[in-house]
Amino acid sequence: MTYHDALRELATAHGVATEYWASSGEQVLVSEDTLLKILQALGVDLGAGDEAGLRAALLHREEIAASRPLPACVVAVAGDQRTFDVHVHDGAPAEVSIILEDGTTLTPVQVDNWTPPREINGTTWGEASFQLPPELPLGWHHIQLRSAELHASCGLIITPARLSTTDRYLAKPAGGVMAQIYSVRSGDSWGMGDFHDLGSLAEVVAKEAGADFLLINPMHAAEPFPPAEDSPYLPTTRRFTNPIYLRIEDIPELAQLDSALQEEVGELAAEFKELNTSADIIERNPVYEAKLQVLRELHALPRTEQRTGEYLEFKEREGAGLVDFALWCARQELNAQAANAHQLSTPVEEVADFYMWLQFLCDEQLAQAQHRATAAGMSIGVMADLAVGVHPGGADANNLVEVLAPDASVGAPPDPYNQQGQDWSQPPWHPDKLAEAGYLPWRNLLRTVLRHSGGIRVDHILGLFRLFWMPRMQHPSTGTYVNYDHDALVGILALEAERADAVVIGEDMGTFEPWVQDVLAERGILGTSILWFEHSPSSGPRHQGEYRQLALSSVNTHDLPPSVGYLEGEHIDLRERLGVLTTDAAQEHAEDLVWQNEILDQVASTEGFAGTDLAGRNFGGRERSDRGATEDLLVGLHRFIAGTPSALTCVSLVDMVGDHRAQNQPGTTKDLYPNWCIPLCDIDGHPVLLEDLPKSELFHRIADASRRPVQG
Repeated sequence: MTYHDALRELATAHGVATEYWASSGEQVLVSEDTLLKILQALGVDLGAGDEAGLRAALLHREEIAASRPLPACVVAVAGDQRTFDVHVHDGAPAEVSIILEDGTTLTPVQVDNWTPPREINGTTWGEASFQLPPELPLGWHHIQLRSAELHASCGLIITPARLSTTDRYLAKPAGGVMAQIYSVRSGDSWGMGDFHDLGSLAEVVAKEAGADFLLINPMHAAEPFPPAEDSPYLPTTRRFTNPIYLRIEDIPELAQLDSALQEEVGELAAEFKELNTSADIIERNPVYEAKLQVLRELHALPRTEQRTGEYLEFKEREGAGLVDFALWCARQELNAQAANAHQLSTPVEEVADFYMWLQFLCDEQLAQAQHRATAAGMSIGVMADLAVGVHPGGADANNLVEVLAPDASVGAPPDPYNQQGQDWSQPPWHPDKLAEAGYLPWRNLLRTVLRHSGGIRVDHILGLFRLFWMPRMQHPSTGTYVNYDHDALVGILALEAERADAVVIGEDMGTFEPWVQDVLAERGILGTSILWFEHSPSSGPRHQGEYRQLALSSVNTHDLPPSVGYLEGEHIDLRERLGVLTTDAAQEHAEDLVWQNEILDQVASTEGFAGTDLAGRNFGGRERSDRGATEDLLVGLHRFIAGTPSALTCVSLVDMVGDHRAQNQPGTTKDLYPNWCIPLCDIDGHPVLLEDLPKSELFHRIADASRRPVQG
């Protein structure tokens, strides 16, 4: 075995890809430097880094597997009588039992295993295999092993073969609306959308558009105090919620303030409410600072017996994870105070209580928003969005460091839309350490996010199969893929969604092997189809009837300009202005125009433009300015998507009002573009408030076009 062979064998043993296929179809051979650094990020001891060190590392991994009493964790599908191996001192008995969630004890059957004993560091280990009983219930169980003086335990997680909620929408397809909640303001907002606006928007789109769900941006917590990260996809934690979305006026304790303080709060609110009529970018920090000022006053008030009981119940339910998060927030605050000689230090537990109480309020207001959504007639209600990862300097990066790989960063390799690749700066899960933790961190965040939502969209769900890692602070071109136990991660996602009676959508766009979508479909997890990216198996744009049933289909996504801007070529112009386009803009425009016109012809062939001035029009060869009224184009595109066989379809709120500015330009930071800070505006650039939606003609035209056809 050569050094080259040993390195690649070691990388493969740890799930690190030594080669991969780019989106262009080109095979990429991963450099030795990248493989070494990724292995080091996984904590692999490479010794001197020479061939002998690599061979020793390989042997060590084999010996660990051959002497582990029980697997790190066993994750199986209900009804699957899979086997698992145990290791005991050679000749010793192996007594194995299964302890169910309800305390019931079962005994698995031992099956033949002729693996010869193996001596490791002076101890000879034998291997035995056991088979799971056929009818284990769904849930979080345990396996126990007793053998002479050796006792061990590991998690046993039984997951559903298929998520049952999916079948409802295969039988009766549904439609919904997606929105960036911070951008959706009412007359009573403090300059940006909040939890109350979330409930109000759900009621509006349910009543006026017949929507069954409202897909929103991630509501994960950012930094505990300003300055705070704008991107909802780079949170400090994925488990807990951003208090910036709290509606101060909805907090019961507000009524306890004396009249003078209530008047001050009213004046403060009035100051920020003036921002609601501005089309300027949203500045979160002043809003958050003002809300925190009031929240600290409310936290200091004595609580009623009922409120105290509710708060204690919340803390008990969330457990150690809530305490760890709050303590991290408190330490950040106290460290900031220590930098100011005029500030007096406060006991960390007292400060932490404030941050736990904020999460209690967030939980209450999210629950109320979901209640308003379902009470308005939505069958799903609020659909949460789960970000890929967390900020490298945030709470999860600190509190979950034992199951992360902080020396690596997650991103994406170069592709036609992001030609320089992407570095999202997020530390990835460590595959082995996450399994050794029994996948509890994954379960805990899913349970919290699903508690007050009827569905969840998992951003970049391909990351449950493999993630593109790069050595931290290096260019994306130096990265490679690291594989995960997708059966475990996808299975646990299905289990927690099943228990929450929630539907699951996976954002499955990007570079991946075709079998990935098959696995997701088998588990009842919907994929994502975006009109502009869909190609027919027979060539050209995908025909309406060719869209996947098991999918959430829409015209656009938050990483593209709204459809008005996209039709105008803003997705090309913006990248050129920002200097992130590496190809010729004129050529990009020419190719994009041809593709858009092919799609518009496809829409026309399904009578998507019926009832408009574009009915019967041929779009081939037309310029962007010669295709008809933009509003009519929007109607046709959304009618086309609504008529697909997809279980769920979705219309973006920005399209319903004719907005044209992109919410996000991937691969850029705020110094280039104000990502995640654009307020909802109409086609003329004027701000649109929640109260304006029912009065908007375009809103109703797109809403009507987006309604799902009645099933026969």
